[in-house]
Amino acid sequence: MTASRPSVLVVMPTLGERPATLTDAMRSALDQEGVDVRLVLVVPTAAVDARAVARELGADVVDDPRRGLTAAVNAGLDARRGEEFYAWLNDDDLFLPGALAHLAGLLEAQPSAVVAYGACDYIDPDGRSVGVSRAGAWATRILGWGPNLVPMPSSLIRLSALDAVGPYDESLKYAMDLDVFLRLRRQGRFIATPTITSCFRWHPDSITVANRALSSAESEAIKHRYLRPWVRPFAPLWDVPVRLASRWAAQRLNDRAKALTD
Repeated sequence: MTASRPSVLVVMPTLGERPATLTDAMRSALDQEGVDVRLVLVVPTAAVDARAVARELGADVVDDPRRGLTAAVNAGLDARRGEEFYAWLNDDDLFLPGALAHLAGLLEAQPSAVVAYGACDYIDPDGRSVGVSRAGAWATRILGWGPNLVPMPSSLIRLSALDAVGPYDESLKYAMDLDVFLRLRRQGRFIATPTITSCFRWHPDSITVANRALSSAESEAIKHRYLRPWVRPFAPLWDVPVRLASRWAAQRLNDRAKALTD
């Protein structure tokens, strides 16, 4: 008897404004081997070309609820059909070949684990590498007080665990993934692999990069929610160094991307 393959729901929210990278992103998901991928594109009704390409490639299309990015991801999750695992990929990011099978295999081997994640290659708009995030297991250990180093495009989440903690908080605009990771961490283990499983495209119009200060403030507020009450008054002692370190890391990536262009 042939063993069934892991089933993965990939949610891709988009406005349909990046046709070149959108097509590459969709193909990187649909071409994954060793897993059964169902790609759900959450897109406005007005983005006619993006919807047509999605259907041509074999992706399902869901109407954007027009309440922001977080609501779009939740709409994609609502469209699932019994998949075991879930990944969120933006329309300008990429899965590397074999990524989802590798991450799903880690979760299947350890039923108590709720998230598996790999390293992430940061690429410039032309696809050239500007740095690799290799935080590994340390990312989980510092998640509650340090920077969020669990790369969303390199992460695979067990859907039963996500059901247990609830959907993304639609009041959040920048760090909704951090909030879900902190809730999931209470449900079970995170597994880190050194394998690079995705590419994150680093460019000025990325919502998090372009709004660094707002993103940092939202992240800090989220982390404070999950601290024990007696610890919260001391949070500014590490909030400021973490904020400065994150800003420095972002500037380094910007400098490397600029150097490749010059």
